[in-house]
Amino acid sequence: MTTAAEQFRDRAMAEGLSRDALDPDPLRMFQRWFEDAIAMGLPEPNSLSLATVDSEGQPWLRTVLLKLYDERGFVFYTNYESRKARQMEDNPRVALLFPWVALARQVKVTGTAERISTAESLKYFATRPRGSQIGAWASPQSQVITSRSLLDAKVDEIKRKFAHGEIPLPSFWGGYRVAPATIELWQGRESRLHDRFRYTREATSGWSVERLAP
Repeated sequence: MTTAAEQFRDRAMAEGLSRDALDPDPLRMFQRWFEDAIAMGLPEPNSLSLATVDSEGQPWLRTVLLKLYDERGFVFYTNYESRKARQMEDNPRVALLFPWVALARQVKVTGTAERISTAESLKYFATRPRGSQIGAWASPQSQVITSRSLLDAKVDEIKRKFAHGEIPLPSFWGGYRVAPATIELWQGRESRLHDRFRYTREATSGWSVERLAP
């Protein structure tokens, strides 16, 4: 018996993606596809791959979680002293990939990352589970540690420090917003003849759209 996601994938691959089906605004198209991924029960549909480049030109890739998107772009959170944050401070040009493989879909984004305001970060941090708030304080993200026990000891220390009351926002933790320059929708088709459309932000006229060969 096929699942709802498998039925959706088969239908989407058969129907494909046409220019007529595109919204002029790629963020609205993203929302449409994101809501499909949620409705089909994909695990963590907000997970995305974030690509950065270090000062020596070496690309790096990792998975983060999308926490907000709007007309300004895509927001995720991290430790500002982490490897990815240091790389984005040096070179804010990044790429994102939403790999909804179970639906034969991908969304690819290129753009510029910028820190969001402390007020925005605080608003989100206050909604995090207490364990995640403690983890943000305890983990020296991307730094070498000699054992798990040191991390566990730091967690215990933070628990004692903030045993009473709310946990404050760490000064070294917060969000980045990626303002998109291009957004590409990739719809899988049979025989690897996929449908691909790339939106490109124009300086004065909104977005242009081009079909790309698969």
